[in-house]
Amino acid sequence: MSSIWEQTVRREDRPPLAGDIQVQAVVIGGGMAGILTAKELAGRGVHTVVLEAGRLGGGQTGRTTAKITAQHGMIYQGLILHFGKEKARQYALANQRAVERYRGMIEQAGVLCDFQTCPAYLYSRLAAEPLEREEEACRRLGLSVGFTTQTTLPFPVKAALRMEGQALFHPLKFLHWAAEGLTVYEDTPVTAVRGDEVLTPKGKVRAEHIVFATHYPFVNLPGFYFTRLHQERSYAVALKGTGELDGAYYGVDPGGLSLRPFGSMVLLGGGGHRTGDNRAGGQYQMLEDSAERLWPNCQVAARWSAQDCITLDGVPYIGTFSPTRPRWYVATGFGKWGMTSSMVASELIADQICGKENALAPIFSPRRFSMLAARTMAKEGGQAARGLARAVFAQGEGSLDGLPPGHGGLVSWQGKKVGAYRDKEGQLYLVDPRCPHMGCQLEWNPEERSWDCPCHGSRFDYEGRLLDGPAQTGL
Repeated sequence: MSSIWEQTVRREDRPPLAGDIQVQAVVIGGGMAGILTAKELAGRGVHTVVLEAGRLGGGQTGRTTAKITAQHGMIYQGLILHFGKEKARQYALANQRAVERYRGMIEQAGVLCDFQTCPAYLYSRLAAEPLEREEEACRRLGLSVGFTTQTTLPFPVKAALRMEGQALFHPLKFLHWAAEGLTVYEDTPVTAVRGDEVLTPKGKVRAEHIVFATHYPFVNLPGFYFTRLHQERSYAVALKGTGELDGAYYGVDPGGLSLRPFGSMVLLGGGGHRTGDNRAGGQYQMLEDSAERLWPNCQVAARWSAQDCITLDGVPYIGTFSPTRPRWYVATGFGKWGMTSSMVASELIADQICGKENALAPIFSPRRFSMLAARTMAKEGGQAARGLARAVFAQGEGSLDGLPPGHGGLVSWQGKKVGAYRDKEGQLYLVDPRCPHMGCQLEWNPEERSWDCPCHGSRFDYEGRLLDGPAQTGL
């Protein structure tokens, strides 16, 4: 299922790497973070190339809802509590500056990417008090916000927190513009990184500096990012025949919906869950049922899903990959706010590579630690242990003969446990249900007919082909 962005962009293929090369910097990953970082480095005179396993923007950048905003949900009360007012203020202003940098780049170059300045809203249909507290936190940090009960949503709200000067755009149109003039090798998956060498099936890149902008770092050691990240999925539909919205909306209630305009359409999102925890399915149906209630005559133009990387404390990891790899850099854990986080990462990593001090480095440092992170790490460790235990001890949940058409699951077959899917024509597909990343048991996702890892978020289609990392191979 392709996103509305993938359906409405023209792209040109770029050739893969062919042979060995040597550069100053190599960026692994051709999404928003990778391309903006490469563009920033190139602008500073650093000889840089980008390696992309598939197509430019073919990962999460092409599956976002593309809100450019410093309004990252109900985050600022927690940041003040756990990081202190000054670091929370720096985080807030860094993301607002990212909004302004997008605006400046697009206006200066005349980029045709459906950019529009608009307000962003947090809204609640249940209670005003949490938003009042978030408003107070935002004001303490210098963000321009206002409290209101009047919105252009097709339903009443108890309250909404409005932030002025935010933006929306077409992420792939912008990305392809940003990549102009850069050396980007598509269809060039990285198989290993050893010291200053990046290995691919089609050649080797030697670089002084290596940037991992791959959504989730695929190198386990050093860094141990698999102990400090988890992944979540969310779903979206593009709707025709709706009313107009004046900006971007994000529901803060349990099960709240995300809405934004795109031309004459509305993009409706929601149904989020931890990757690997969707055995019942029904997310798209929920969104389409919600759309039908809100706009009885609307039509679905596109439906797609995205995957978000979440850190232990909710703040991205941007900076030096590990103390033992000072010339490796990472940008990951953007949560649902990859557009501004990508812009922040591009400047911060470029500063570090060029030896320039950046006051944001401690806030986003992958080496930071807090009691909140410690508690969350213990929880993540338990989740991984359960996934490993299920891979070893859990039995199949039925027989192969009992699997009806259009269904999948873990079954017993010839004395062993297998992952099975029978399509509507009766064709059977069997896979080894252990994740090649670290051996956790995969779970069937009926919504997307995929095998998903509940430990670290790798995903595979029903034939075993890799969809999302950190795994590097199929089943």
